[in-house]
Amino acid sequence: MHEVTHIVVAGKRLETAYVGDGDLSAPTLVMLHEGLGCVGMWKDFPQKLHEATGRNVFLYSRAGYGRSAPVVLPRPLRYMHHEGLDVLPQVLDAAGLTNVILLGHSDGGSIALINAGGVADPRVKGVVTMAAHVFNEEVCVKSIAEAKVAYESANLKVGLAKYHGENVDNAFWGWNGAWLDPDFMNWNLEEYLPTITVPVLALQGREDQYGTDRQLYAILNGIGEGADGEFIENCRHSPHFDQPDVVLKVVSSFVSKLWDS
Repeated sequence: MHEVTHIVVAGKRLETAYVGDGDLSAPTLVMLHEGLGCVGMWKDFPQKLHEATGRNVFLYSRAGYGRSAPVVLPRPLRYMHHEGLDVLPQVLDAAGLTNVILLGHSDGGSIALINAGGVADPRVKGVVTMAAHVFNEEVCVKSIAEAKVAYESANLKVGLAKYHGENVDNAFWGWNGAWLDPDFMNWNLEEYLPTITVPVLALQGREDQYGTDRQLYAILNGIGEGADGEFIENCRHSPHFDQPDVVLKVVSSFVSKLWDS
């Protein structure tokens, strides 16, 4: 991975990293992290993605995460809408990227779908989601409540602090507080699915502890003909870590068909 750098978006300094030849005009995979993620928490997957696809990879930490600027808590319940509709286009502007496929995990996948359906940015040529949510479910709330207990009483905070540093409380409570807000049960982004016109590849672990198979089926049915999906066996909420070889194979095929055809 190239040395971590920063861009400024909407007055906030965001941590970024780039894997590849540095040609910002070249086709580039833009990685959108999960609700507790950041640049560092992708670990070696961006490098593997670059090697498997032969494409450049750009990743960034959203405000409140990693080494990016903090945010004021509590986060608004439409924080993912804000990231997809308002922030992400400005990130592409600041990074100088003009030809991208969005690859998002969990919250990042939801943000990618909102962007694709709500912005119709001509720079975005396709979307890959891993464990994305399009509505809330009791199983998700249950797992997020368990994460709250682990953060307060176990070693989850210590582990996250290695990546988020002084942002660790900002990152955790911004995510946890929004998802556990009773009003968040009404959160839903399905309205954006029918207006997505770029190809979409949706992946979900068969044993995903944060969402049922209804999530993947909703994405495929909501988008229609332009979407393909796959359940990954022996896989929970992080397909790129639980089954990296499977993910790299299907993503590489998707990228090749889109950019090489």
